[in-house]
Amino acid sequence: MPKLIGPDFIGIQTKDLDGALTFYRDVVGLTPSPKAPPGAVVFDTRPIPFAVRTPIEPFDDGQKLGVGIAIWFGCDDADALHAHLQAKGVEIAFAPKDGPFGRYFAFVDPFGYTITAHTVLPI
Repeated sequence: MPKLIGPDFIGIQTKDLDGALTFYRDVVGLTPSPKAPPGAVVFDTRPIPFAVRTPIEPFDDGQKLGVGIAIWFGCDDADALHAHLQAKGVEIAFAPKDGPFGRYFAFVDPFGYTITAHTVLPI
């Protein structure tokens, strides 16, 4: 029987691609990939690529985006990233705490998506 293997690519949508590039590159610290299709910014994230693209289907600006979806990013230090984002004025959904995957917190991007960041321990 054919089956899914696992997540291979994560993308979110926004009408403000330039704003997304600025936020995820300059505030969060992701590096844009030199290769991206028109209407998208792909970031050099590992092991799974992350992208922001213009909407495939129209949506209302008032819609709460990403409800029901959990997007987690590994980071080198959740507490330090939390302090950095807080200093930049980024909305924090909840402060760092310990969980089953280590130290984590969540922030809200300028488009309404809640992103969780957790400390990934070196192997």
